[in-house]
Amino acid sequence: MIKKFLLTAIFCIAGSAVSFACTNLLITRKASADSSNMVSYSADSHTRYGCLVFYPAARYGRNAMLPIYEWGKNRYLGEIPQARSTYSVIGNMNEHQLIIGESTWGGLEDHVDPEGKVDYGSLIYIALQRCRTAREAIKLMVGLANEYGYASTGESISLADKDEVWFLEMISKAPAYDEDSVNVNKGVVWVARRIPDGCISAHANAARITTFPTDDSLNCMYAPDIFDYVRKQGLYEGPDENFSFADTFGPLDFSGMRGCEARVWSFFNRFGDEDMSVYLDFAKGDNPSNRMPLFVKAKKRLTVKDVADMMRDRYEGTYFDMTKDLGAGGHELPYRWRPMSFEVDGNEYVNERAIATQQTGFWFVGQSRKHMPDEIGGIIWFGVDDAGTSPLTPIYTSSYEIPWNYSEENGSMVEYSPTSMFWAVNRIAQFAYLRYNHIGAEVRAVIDEHENAMIEKVRSIDSQAMSIYENSSTRRARKYLTRMSLLNAEYLFYKWKELDEYLLVKYIDGNTKKQDKDGNFITNPYSDKIPVTPDFPGYTERFKRGIVESAGERLRVRK
Repeated sequence: MIKKFLLTAIFCIAGSAVSFACTNLLITRKASADSSNMVSYSADSHTRYGCLVFYPAARYGRNAMLPIYEWGKNRYLGEIPQARSTYSVIGNMNEHQLIIGESTWGGLEDHVDPEGKVDYGSLIYIALQRCRTAREAIKLMVGLANEYGYASTGESISLADKDEVWFLEMISKAPAYDEDSVNVNKGVVWVARRIPDGCISAHANAARITTFPTDDSLNCMYAPDIFDYVRKQGLYEGPDENFSFADTFGPLDFSGMRGCEARVWSFFNRFGDEDMSVYLDFAKGDNPSNRMPLFVKAKKRLTVKDVADMMRDRYEGTYFDMTKDLGAGGHELPYRWRPMSFEVDGNEYVNERAIATQQTGFWFVGQSRKHMPDEIGGIIWFGVDDAGTSPLTPIYTSSYEIPWNYSEENGSMVEYSPTSMFWAVNRIAQFAYLRYNHIGAEVRAVIDEHENAMIEKVRSIDSQAMSIYENSSTRRARKYLTRMSLLNAEYLFYKWKELDEYLLVKYIDGNTKKQDKDGNFITNPYSDKIPVTPDFPGYTERFKRGIVESAGERLRVRK
């Protein structure tokens, strides 16, 4: 039976403004420097506003209902019974240190329930409000999808708690209706794998779980009817042990390998303890049979800064390095604007898609730290817009408030707000894209200085919070962490506003003002308001040669 296939990456190549293309990195405790489980996530979309959601813990009446709105579109889907009580959620973490991220991969076109009441975004935030562990969250999400119908396409979901890291993939069953127009196929097919301690994993808009153990409930969970379903649908006929979830529901084409799996390859290539060059042909889009493993052992214990900087990866130093061709312009720009492909003389070419991308709404690195109580251990390092030009700020997930500069009530994608961190970061990013090898490099240096200092500061905050927790009360510790989270975020906002103004003064009109050793702008001998002649950095050698190749005779200086 031939099934139509729809991959999110294809939407991106077509240039759809509503595509969601995200990257998740999963790091287990024995693969992290401080023994925390970590998940990083970038919510990449051309329409998503970068903000921090906040759902305070609450209690509800016996008959309370929860309205469901599709994440990213705000389309009303229906309502389901509300829980009697919920946990506090900040961003994609809750007060019990549960972290959840996602990436969409589309899948078989007929495997979408048009009457589904719960989409992947709603499931994530419902699970965060109702669950303490990754296992609980998996069971709740698939249970709700089975009961109320799943309104999204194929999805990969990262989950981590204090003990475990899990990788879940799910897709709706193909609707089938009886004589009363009732969908007898409501629900999802799904598989979840636990990532072994000491290993790392990732997903980036492509289904990745292939075969899986059917007799190891400690490390694998799956839909009880999965094998009956795929055989009944004519999707698979072989033995259970050879069944591949990813190849059945999300088969790869060139765009899936090059635009999606290449991002996973880049992470494994940098931090995996095996030779990833053997999978380069797969990442290039040339050999779909040479699939990468779902997870690999880490070659070192990763720090928060390692993970944050990996989220800023643009394939530097690899086959896919975007700064090494004419598309980088005259200033080594490691980005390509959409669409993700272009045509010349009847041939189609690709614009690379790296982990760091210009259309990110928000991103984070979440830490679940077992060696601390929940009130102190849960921390989400949160950023908005493109990770390459965006600094992270630490928010403790037991906080009673969130920073106004990151609030979803402060601005939107069509409303500029002078107090919004999203718009402050975007102002700098748009400027940096013009001369990335100069302005972008300086922004990155400021980011590194800030994050390294904040990592040290968090150690001090942890220590003070533990002292309050042990000698006073849980509530006082949470109030202290709330205050620290708010102050650090506010400080970063004003620092970024000042950086915006400084960069404009320094780099205006394609020039670079000269500075002394203390960073002061050098002025001429007669006025402290007039700078000395600035530097004129010009273009890269590669770009100049490209100009000569295309218009050299017209531009050549005659002697």
